[in-house]
Amino acid sequence: MLDYVKSILSKVSFDKRLFEKELIKAIALLVEKELYSLKDWCYRNFSSKYNDVLNKHFSGI
Repeated sequence: MLDYVKSILSKVSFDKRLFEKELIKAIALLVEKELYSLKDWCYRNFSSKYNDVLNKHFSGI
């Protein structure tokens, strides 16, 4: 499931609103272990573009 979520986030990364929407879905869908991996991956790939969104949704993780 993690690979699927990464694929979706990569595909919608051109639009901040879509990216945030899909990130919220992904966080609700994944188990804790996968969330840590997703968080690391997101910050490595999207922090320059969507750091505010990532901080907002990963603050409790």
